[in-house]
Amino acid sequence: MGNNPLGTMVFQNYHELISNGATPILQQKRKDVLEMCAAALDAVHPYRVVKDLFQGSQMVFPSETVDLSTFDHLYLVGFGKASVGMGQAICDAVPIQKGVVITNDSSAKLTADSVEIFFGGHPLPNEQSIKGADAIIELFGHCTDNDCVIVVISGGGSSLFCKPRVALSDLQNTIDLLLRSGATINEVNTIRKHLSFVKGGLLVQQTKAVVLSLIISDVVNDSLSSIASGPTVPDSSTFSDAIDILNRYGLWRKVSEQVRFILDDGRKGRIPETLKDEDPVFQKVFNFIVANNERACQGAFHKAEELGYEATLLTTALTGEAKDLSRYMVTRARKSLTRNTAAFVSGGEPTVTMQGSGLGGRSQEYVLGCVEAIAGSGMVIASFATDGADGNSVAAGAIADGYTLARAKKKHLLPADFLKENNSNAFFSQLGDAFLTGLTGTNVTDIQILLQ
Repeated sequence: MGNNPLGTMVFQNYHELISNGATPILQQKRKDVLEMCAAALDAVHPYRVVKDLFQGSQMVFPSETVDLSTFDHLYLVGFGKASVGMGQAICDAVPIQKGVVITNDSSAKLTADSVEIFFGGHPLPNEQSIKGADAIIELFGHCTDNDCVIVVISGGGSSLFCKPRVALSDLQNTIDLLLRSGATINEVNTIRKHLSFVKGGLLVQQTKAVVLSLIISDVVNDSLSSIASGPTVPDSSTFSDAIDILNRYGLWRKVSEQVRFILDDGRKGRIPETLKDEDPVFQKVFNFIVANNERACQGAFHKAEELGYEATLLTTALTGEAKDLSRYMVTRARKSLTRNTAAFVSGGEPTVTMQGSGLGGRSQEYVLGCVEAIAGSGMVIASFATDGADGNSVAAGAIADGYTLARAKKKHLLPADFLKENNSNAFFSQLGDAFLTGLTGTNVTDIQILLQ
């Protein structure tokens, strides 16, 4: 079924992941899954998706063309896991007067002396997240009305780009509580926006320049106001919504007094709301999505077809409890009337409600949740966090097949025990089936693949 070296470039343990298949057929399917994941990642390569927009000094989008040569000066601002790759493409295409980029990859470099790099924290912000935000605000304030700031935004930007209304420790604690509660990313970002001076459209108030945002989406359905908490787009949520979310998850009394004070003051109108659609500042702001989960899923889908599978793209909006979703997807695949070489591709952002204190994330928990359901079958299932870091682990996801349960039992590993402790990484690491990629430099949420 064909061969593609992309997988060996993405997965550090590529050969081990394949050889763990108990039969030649399962080894081939495992190899195909890895190639499909690699193709998904290649489809959303941050440098290429931005560089391909350029025709000379013009940026060509499906809806319009922007001629950057008409501006006095061009500036670059970036925050998110793909910001360095996207920023490098900008610097290679047009002259940048000055720039500020915030990333979570301490090894990242930009070959442009005019661009300063900060290394922020993720999934919780750190002091560098705030220092980077201060530098961006200063750059925005320096621009005139015939300048253009090109803003490259990607997943992780909510944490990496941070100018909070509360103490950093209070914000960190609040976000940590939300992440552990099973709150959706939209709910988490609603809180972030209302504890921030720059999210929810507020960043664009800081400049007279035209703002051109290029966005790699890491949220289901590409909601612009949720990606990196929407610093350059209108926001429809309110302080009251933020309070309701904390109450919904029983967190109102668990967050700090300062957090409650800010949100309550905002609800009473003592603090300005996030910016809404009608605000005139958005007349000079243009937002474009340049890559998303659907593009990655299409990459995996086309690779599956190339490898000879009857491929089906189930959804790019998968949400819900990770361990339950995977069992549902297995049942759905079994009911589908397809031939034996069938591939099912999906994407989205499941959630994990933390009950234990183990290592793992939604991708590994997704796979762990169906280990028993696929036992004895010819199925292979995987989930891949496209940023290369699944939850609080160093793995990017995991793979399992019909023999995984038998292999686990030989090592006295019971899936239910690890699910109870949210310790999916320990389970797959001991089997050698955790994906090891390192940070990938992009983020379009997760890709799930099932072969039967």
